[in-house]
Amino acid sequence: MRLSVLRKNIKFTPDSKRVVTRYFMNGEERTQQMVKRIMTLDEKQVSETLEQTLREFARRHRNISSIFFKHCEKIRDVIEGMQIDYENMSLNRKMLIGSYCTMEYAIESAAIFNPSIVEDFDQSGLEAGEKRVIISFRATGEGHISSIVFRRGILDKNNNLQVMKNGHHIDKAEILHKTFFNKERFLLKLSEMHTTDKYITQIMDNLPEEFEYAVLKNIVNNTLSDPTIREERRVALNEILWLAKSFYDLEFKHDSDITERVIFPISESESRGIEDARFVRFIDDDDSVRVMATYTAYNGHTILPKLISTEDFYTFRVMPLHGAGAQNKNLALFPRKIKGKYAMLARIDGVNNYIMFSDRVTQWNTPILLQEPRYTWEFTQIGNCGSPLWTKEGWLIITHGVGTMRRYCIGASLLDLEDPTKEIGRLSEPLLSPLEDEREGYVPNVVYSCGAIIHNDSLILPYAVSDYSSTYAIVDLAELLDALKKSK
Repeated sequence: MRLSVLRKNIKFTPDSKRVVTRYFMNGEERTQQMVKRIMTLDEKQVSETLEQTLREFARRHRNISSIFFKHCEKIRDVIEGMQIDYENMSLNRKMLIGSYCTMEYAIESAAIFNPSIVEDFDQSGLEAGEKRVIISFRATGEGHISSIVFRRGILDKNNNLQVMKNGHHIDKAEILHKTFFNKERFLLKLSEMHTTDKYITQIMDNLPEEFEYAVLKNIVNNTLSDPTIREERRVALNEILWLAKSFYDLEFKHDSDITERVIFPISESESRGIEDARFVRFIDDDDSVRVMATYTAYNGHTILPKLISTEDFYTFRVMPLHGAGAQNKNLALFPRKIKGKYAMLARIDGVNNYIMFSDRVTQWNTPILLQEPRYTWEFTQIGNCGSPLWTKEGWLIITHGVGTMRRYCIGASLLDLEDPTKEIGRLSEPLLSPLEDEREGYVPNVVYSCGAIIHNDSLILPYAVSDYSSTYAIVDLAELLDALKKSK
């Protein structure tokens, strides 16, 4: 039986006007030549050139002069290496140098897709039947670098979504790196990353059980400074450093709107993008609430599953996931513990759905096979489309399947509440398939979601259209659950 799916007439499309500043270093030699040219300017010329730059770009970025100064600080060693007295340079000259080390990046110029939706922490001032929500997206710009962006809106009693207007500026967060590490857990993650053992031993053996990031960094950098070391060893040493840098906190200014906050790649482990964040409102055993998400960090050759957690959408804690089950993409956390343990969906082999249980939210082992491709529209692979949803009939799982011509469709399954390793039912036909006008995009023939919610007895399902834009659909919950129970 085909279920009725109501597609809503709303579309989130890429906006090339949404830009952030990025540090730009065009190689040491070119940077030295650039600095030499700036040093030939007198102070009046420096001020005039800086003033012109500020006139053109200050409206596009909050406090851009401080960004220029920070970017100049990044090349301080280069400047001082040129026998230039950095301390006695004027502030204007430093900011001008920094402006040449700055570029704009349009965070969503190519695509805004793979959305997930969660209930906002603030539900005040609403009418009956309304819910304030936050929608996350994977935003992609030049070079296919992905980041996480947000929109806030209100679902009314008829499940119509009123989206809040975007803010004028885009802010990246302040970054606070973790300073202490547990040696045993750190070594375990390096092993899971298949970093060469002999190079790990050479670095880690002399470190205490709890070691400082600064000490590790100095040891690794001193070793890397040897120009004669083999490439295999250099790669292993860099992997040790970028794992350490993968633990950090993000802090956004409280005068920024949520539409102005972007979680942009920070560490080396995610230098090529932050992909497919699956946000979920997690309720702990003590009834405390936080929003967490799993996402995939990608550096161009290695995938690192990570977890992000927030209690206010201003401060975020980011950390890698560990264990034999923390592999590949498609991890999705259950919204509460089951029999005292965290639960997670995964697709560790790239083909099948698995489920895992753990005492620690960052440690995942012993994956249990949950679902294999069964129907023709999912013969290539099956995976989740976000975190499970609690219903009185069972855990509602929104899935995706890949079939002929690499077409992505969205399906649904129902798992037992007490023992989600047991499947109650599963749709034999897609819940959502690409319509004719949804087939064109960056990646054709794809509908995909990273998380839904239940509101007013309906499934609210945001989804991406061919990896380019996003929209959402509504499904009657009772009708869906009835179809799933009958499908057994």
